[in-house]
Amino acid sequence: MPTFFRAVALAAALWTAATGSAQEFEGERLRSPGGDIEVNVSVSDGRLRYAVHYLGEEIVRPSQLGLLFESRHGFHDGLVLLEEPERRSADTTWEQPWGENRFVREHYNELLVTARHEDSGAVIDIRLRAFDDGIGFRYEMPEQPGIESLNIVRELTQFALPPEAAAWWIPADRTNRYELLYRQTGLEEIERVHTPVTFRLPSGTHLSIHEAALVDYSGMTLMQEYTGGFRAALRPWSDGVLVKTAVPFVSPWRTIQIAPDAVGLINSNLILNLNEPNRLGDVSWVKPGKYVGIWWAMHINERTWGRDGVHGATTEETMRYMDFAAENGFVGVLVEGWNVGWDGDWQAAGDLFSFTESYPDFDIEAVTRYGHELGVELIGHHETSGNITNYEQQLGAAFDLYEELGVTRVKTGYVAGTSWLKWVDEDGVPHYEYHDGQFAVQHHLKVIKEAAARGISINPHEPVKDTGLRRTYPNWVTREGARGQEYNAWGLPPNPPEHTTILPFTRMLSGPMDFTPGIFDLMPNERPPVREDMPRGSPESRVETTLAKQLALYVIIHSPMQMAADLPENYESRPDAFQFIRDVPADWGETVALAGEVGEYVVIARRERGGDDWYLGAVTNEEAREVEVELSFLNAGDPHEAQLYVDGGDAHWESNPYSMTIESRQVAAADRLSLQLAPGGGAAVRLTRAGQ
Repeated sequence: MPTFFRAVALAAALWTAATGSAQEFEGERLRSPGGDIEVNVSVSDGRLRYAVHYLGEEIVRPSQLGLLFESRHGFHDGLVLLEEPERRSADTTWEQPWGENRFVREHYNELLVTARHEDSGAVIDIRLRAFDDGIGFRYEMPEQPGIESLNIVRELTQFALPPEAAAWWIPADRTNRYELLYRQTGLEEIERVHTPVTFRLPSGTHLSIHEAALVDYSGMTLMQEYTGGFRAALRPWSDGVLVKTAVPFVSPWRTIQIAPDAVGLINSNLILNLNEPNRLGDVSWVKPGKYVGIWWAMHINERTWGRDGVHGATTEETMRYMDFAAENGFVGVLVEGWNVGWDGDWQAAGDLFSFTESYPDFDIEAVTRYGHELGVELIGHHETSGNITNYEQQLGAAFDLYEELGVTRVKTGYVAGTSWLKWVDEDGVPHYEYHDGQFAVQHHLKVIKEAAARGISINPHEPVKDTGLRRTYPNWVTREGARGQEYNAWGLPPNPPEHTTILPFTRMLSGPMDFTPGIFDLMPNERPPVREDMPRGSPESRVETTLAKQLALYVIIHSPMQMAADLPENYESRPDAFQFIRDVPADWGETVALAGEVGEYVVIARRERGGDDWYLGAVTNEEAREVEVELSFLNAGDPHEAQLYVDGGDAHWESNPYSMTIESRQVAAADRLSLQLAPGGGAAVRLTRAGQ
């Protein structure tokens, strides 16, 4: 509906509210471009609802829409739909500056409906988009008389799913935020969960519920109110309000990815497509790449973050890592623990961190100068321990320092002993906010913008979950937001073999993850301690994969800033296996998920950006399996050399994890590749055109 006619409709709505005359409509229908998905929006008994069908099956039963506010009428009941909804379609292709696919098709049909509250006369728009891989909808509240600011106290959005579905999920309201092991259960065992959360219906259809474009709003979790009946549950501020906003406003998109099988979810671009285009302009300064770092040594107690032990972040140690990085084609060296504040219990004393003052044994100017001579950057690091006021007070100066030194990539961290972040108001009163509430959402976006102004890319750990904002702010290159590799150094339990067969179908649907793969010493706690006062962790904490699986993770878990996480000496001791890490890119021109089932196995192929080489990764859970991979993604007629790094015949993650076979063979697009995966194992394959 053109703007003029929308204004007329709004005026008419306000008039009918005063006169009491209104007309209630049965509803509106929206289909995806291919016709497989249908969304119906209607009002019944004064309540606004939607339902979703896929291939004729009702996959989301009629579910309520609406918002409630602190001190005025909300959109709960007493609603009518206005006439003349707006419809439009789009079919364009846009280019990612980096990512899983260089080109992304954005093809959807859109419906914009307006609901009016009969008593108050207030109106709200619901914008729905149907793609062939799912749907998104959001609330849009236009300017209207008498409404300037709003406090949202409840979002009524429901997702009513078939109660017989299975789910893969992590619980919300935990100290470790998203860093939890996934559970596979029936819906009856779920209470409140994080998104993305993945479902398999009895028909075999797979769904993932999440959100896109989380900007100046509270992060959404899902609360199950009855078996199969989920409601959007937003994170509150410390005063109990969920969202503090002004009119006009738009909410994040509520998303439902839909696929006939599990791998169809991985091949979806729905989350990215529901974000706004790049707002930063020229982002050629955002450079993907692989890095090493003074990081794993601290997790296995080889070194320490502070000076109360064998300090890791020294000038000498950093230069040693830079030499290794330069020799092996890595773009940078991450150094954690370089700045004042790490001594003692740094997790409880975040206000002591300085982001511009180095420890005496770390000469940041000399280190960055040495790195630039080698063609290697220092990758900066800011750990806040959840003290946001302390960080924001130094944010400009901290990024100015990095800009002056030529540091273009920064890892941030929000480690804290609780699920809260701390800020202090003008009166010195501390406030505590959720890691994924509106406060945190605003903070992370502020960091991204400040960094972009100085040509710096950001990789946050302990972050707000990814919702595709990397499209809008391409310097938001990756993030953590799940249980990563460090849990294999000290976690009890560590990540089980199935963990990385679940992540691609759950957490990875939201975007790239800095998982930090590539550990070659799979039982680091069996090494003798460096000093008696620096004991190793429990032997039960170990990497529960084969060596081949660690290589495969470079393809399976996408990150444009991809770490080779182990110590340099462990790579130097296994040069043949290390060659795959040296070769594999961190940026891709094309990605296709080929096969897999959630929690069992997954096979993904990716073509390097700007080249013809393909890389294939396959990983399995605790079960050994043979995987037959069709190579039809290769150029037909071009013979290829396949360099295979596969589990040995006697490999097993627990008893014989280092057994691996490296071989080459000729293959073509018409061939099938048979991969034998050991328990907890995997395979990594590089495919180059013969003769290159």
